[in-house]
Amino acid sequence: MEPTRAFHEAPLPLFTGDEAPEVAIAPGRLPSYIKDHRQRLRARFMDGGAVAMPDYELLELVLFRAIPRQDVKPLARRLLDAFGDFNRVLSAPAHRLTEVQGVGDAVVQELKIVEAAAHRLARAKVMHRAVLSSWDQLLDYCRTSMAHREIEQFRVLYLDRKNVLIADEEQARGTVDHVPVYPREVVKRALEHNASALILVHNHPSGDPTPSEADITVTGQIQDAAKVMGIVVHDHLIIGKSCELSFRAEGYL
Repeated sequence: MEPTRAFHEAPLPLFTGDEAPEVAIAPGRLPSYIKDHRQRLRARFMDGGAVAMPDYELLELVLFRAIPRQDVKPLARRLLDAFGDFNRVLSAPAHRLTEVQGVGDAVVQELKIVEAAAHRLARAKVMHRAVLSSWDQLLDYCRTSMAHREIEQFRVLYLDRKNVLIADEEQARGTVDHVPVYPREVVKRALEHNASALILVHNHPSGDPTPSEADITVTGQIQDAAKVMGIVVHDHLIIGKSCELSFRAEGYL
């Protein structure tokens, strides 16, 4: 008769080749020291929340689901050594994650599910709301979505006449230090959305949000093209790794 599995433990990973060699243990059971550690960690999370936990322990909680029969602390440490912190681990491209020993499809999937959930939660706080009166939430969303990307991404937030966010679209992706932006396409999409205003957003993978000459030039071009159509460019935000820059606040708009 097959041993009963504990309800809170996942079955074997859905994907093969996902983990470092396992410790030889009885099928369906965890060594007591691993099981007890997982229970204590989950209890601490439920009692104190994520604030009470360092990055490596929070990462362990995510890895528990992908690797149910192994001590995942060494893998959590390797991931943090490779990428720096919890946020950067979640945001790392899949191909970079798989370069870390012990990471396979199941681990990548769990990390990307958590990342997608964080993005969706942050987005829900700003979509269909008056953006200018919920600016902090907008910045949180932009940071969550873009701060730790390894290539430049250019997004456009489209607002209606009441400054309610009606659409959020990626306009272009580029390289580590350049992204092609076409003012005509930005304004065309604004007209298709019947938008009255725009907020431009892009990231600097270098971490420094200081605008380049190209950033300033293309912003002016978009502003000029939008003005002809009666569309206002409220701001252009550049998202760095730990801070952001507002063109309007800095006098560029």
